[in-house]
Amino acid sequence: MNIDRFVLAFAGTVILISAILAWQVNTGWLLLTGFVGLNLLQSAFTGFCPLAKILAVFGLKSGCAFK
Repeated sequence: MNIDRFVLAFAGTVILISAILAWQVNTGWLLLTGFVGLNLLQSAFTGFCPLAKILAVFGLKSGCAFK
């Protein structure tokens, strides 16, 4: 698995979990959903993703989206 796929899978998982928690526990969990969405949006324009940098340190190979 490369960095690009891991980042997208991680973001999707966090969004789903926070949406479920907002539905079951408290709507405040939607802030986490918004944060992940904003981070994905800014990384689409800048190419910078904090998680991608962390994964690169751990040795995952980069795909074409995050350098």
